[in-house]
Amino acid sequence: MHLSHEEEDHSLSLKKFESMLKTNKVLFFDSEEFEDIILHYLDIGKINLAKKALKLGLEQHPKSTGLKLVEVELLVFDDKLEIAERLLNELYAIEPTNEEIYIQKANIHSKRDQHDKAVELLNIALKYTDDYADVHSLIGMEYLFMDNLEMAKDSFIKCLDEDTDDHSALYNVVYCFDFLDQNKEAANFLNGFIDKNPYSEVAWHQLGRQYYTLKEYEQALRAFDYATLIDDSFLGAFLEKAKTLEKLKKYQEAIECYGMTMELDDPTSFALLRVGKCYERLDNHKKAIEFYEKTVHEDPLLDKAWIAITDFYIRRKNFQKALYYVNKAIGIDNENKLYWKRYAVINKELDYHEEAEAGYRKAVEFGDYELDTWLFWVDTLRLLGERDSAIITLLQATEYFPEEYQIEYRLAGLYFMGNENEKGVFHLSNGLRLNYKNHVMIEEFFPSVWDLKIVKDILAEYSAK
Repeated sequence: MHLSHEEEDHSLSLKKFESMLKTNKVLFFDSEEFEDIILHYLDIGKINLAKKALKLGLEQHPKSTGLKLVEVELLVFDDKLEIAERLLNELYAIEPTNEEIYIQKANIHSKRDQHDKAVELLNIALKYTDDYADVHSLIGMEYLFMDNLEMAKDSFIKCLDEDTDDHSALYNVVYCFDFLDQNKEAANFLNGFIDKNPYSEVAWHQLGRQYYTLKEYEQALRAFDYATLIDDSFLGAFLEKAKTLEKLKKYQEAIECYGMTMELDDPTSFALLRVGKCYERLDNHKKAIEFYEKTVHEDPLLDKAWIAITDFYIRRKNFQKALYYVNKAIGIDNENKLYWKRYAVINKELDYHEEAEAGYRKAVEFGDYELDTWLFWVDTLRLLGERDSAIITLLQATEYFPEEYQIEYRLAGLYFMGNENEKGVFHLSNGLRLNYKNHVMIEEFFPSVWDLKIVKDILAEYSAK
């Protein structure tokens, strides 16, 4: 790789400076060399070396505005805002048309959360700068801090008007469109941008993302195709393309595309899992399991992988195998509500009702408040003859589902079973009010209660309405 003259000079300056530090010999650098050296150290996070270079630079060039502006940048970095402000005022008196003074003043106001004032100063900087793209980008960031996404978007678009290669600005424009739920508008903007910059792989990739969100998968695939043709090592575009192929049910092509991502970089658990899912949809069960097992080996903490392999066996009614895998998953993370829910479902299918009850209880304990979890838990308690626990559980469930007929009918049945007829009538009436059509649930779950005269009378009264 050949370096440009500018890069070679910069590299030589750095070597010369670092050699000077080691030998303690004082060598001369012009002020711009010092600025480049300081900014290099700032960029790589070596703040102490940046400060040493600044000190030496100011000793050799005490009147350099450029170095003093870099000093301001370091002062702002250290939160010494008042000192930085005083120095900027001195520089302003000397060079009132230097755009960097306004940029640094804006930076100070931004640090103080005075973003309106920062925008004012950056707009002044626009009058004096040659680098419009950079200033528009800074204005865009200030609007982002103010959560003014429309103005931020306009600023980043202006930045791109000046510099079409500014990928950061392009990503920021798309971020604004995404945040504003303007996916169609984003697609229109990106199509216009691509008309002028047809070889921008980033724009094609972002266009594909918009079409994917809009569920226009053929269009998305076309965009990702272009992104990968322009840059055949664009990992993100290959990944998105593979996901799109899955949506189009082109599973074999999706597998090949995920394979490309694994060639470009180490296999990710996400890609391995998706390949497993594709093979399962192609009914290649051997390969599906192979990739699911690779996924849990690659990332044992990825719950989606354990769920995929467990669900694979549940779907095939191989509950012993499903139980084996969900137990392994629980052994790694015993506070995962998704694992406990499956543990309960599997044990229920195997008629291990006590284990099923424990699974539902743990699932709720760890945050699963889905209606079906509560209902399955209660039905399991009822099968175990735990009427009081079933009632307590249903009353807990009413906090999350206060107007749910399935809860009301179950409460009615349980209360009638315990001869608490007043409470039974109350909940049966609630159930009938909420959903009369499903009152046969009482017969299904509580046949002995269904035959009670009091229940027959209430049902007759409602059916007559």
